[in-house]
Amino acid sequence: MAKTVKVLFLGDLIGRPGRNAAWNILPALRKEVQPDLVIANAENSASGFGLTERVYNELTEDLKIDVLTSGNHIWDKKEIYSFIGKADKLIRPYNYPQNNIPGHGFVVVEANGVKIAIGNLLGCVFMGNYDSPFKRAD
Repeated sequence: MAKTVKVLFLGDLIGRPGRNAAWNILPALRKEVQPDLVIANAENSASGFGLTERVYNELTEDLKIDVLTSGNHIWDKKEIYSFIGKADKLIRPYNYPQNNIPGHGFVVVEANGVKIAIGNLLGCVFMGNYDSPFKRAD
């Protein structure tokens, strides 16, 4: 019999208000939903744009969010370059056009005994020079 995995995905956590909302609602959601995996978009979680290592640690260590997704704003804080390569719970857009960009575009995690690949692709309409998410996913 196939196992099921309950996933809770929190949308864009924008700045301190978004993080406060996660602090306020996540414990009750965890109790009610009992998710096996919690994912949140964190590209704007530090002062409304970008991500810092301190905020990354708050979200992953203190709030126990399993995976953080991102988008084009992940690069808004220069600090990201110093830690994204070692931030194993953070994924950047996989279809970023440069081959040598730091970080990971996908991650494989285990939840309820099931290995799950979580990818991060950014749409390219009005977004500049990102590679096609359809070609990159293939």
